[in-house]
Amino acid sequence: MTILSNLKLTTAKKPTNVSPLLHRRYKLSKRIWEQIELAKAQKVGETFTTKKFKSIKDINGITRSVEMDKRVRQWWFVSDNGKVCLNIRYGAKVIELAKGKTAIEVANADELIRTLELVKSAVEGGELDTQIESVSGALREGFIK
Repeated sequence: MTILSNLKLTTAKKPTNVSPLLHRRYKLSKRIWEQIELAKAQKVGETFTTKKFKSIKDINGITRSVEMDKRVRQWWFVSDNGKVCLNIRYGAKVIELAKGKTAIEVANADELIRTLELVKSAVEGGELDTQIESVSGALREGFIK
């Protein structure tokens, strides 16, 4: 019992559901992590893919889950002045970071990776919650008939 006596014990209970706000943060944070890994892979000349599961039916009509590669599209592009511009996307929509501004300009791949890590920490800290909420609302409206 000497080991357990050194630990801080509590009566915490795991929540049964996650609020929509936190779910959106986690979703965007995961996508930014994919962009960071993609940028790191491109920097060293490699490719980056993640795995996803897809349900398919075979000839007998039995549905099974198959693991497939998921292509990750890059969120950055090179502008006319030679700088790298980074858009932050939520689904198919680009997030407006400030009034009328949707891109972050960086100089090179090293700065791109650092910028993505800063944006990821900002998302996890809740700094982009209002922008994520407005973009997710616009996405939901596209599905309403």
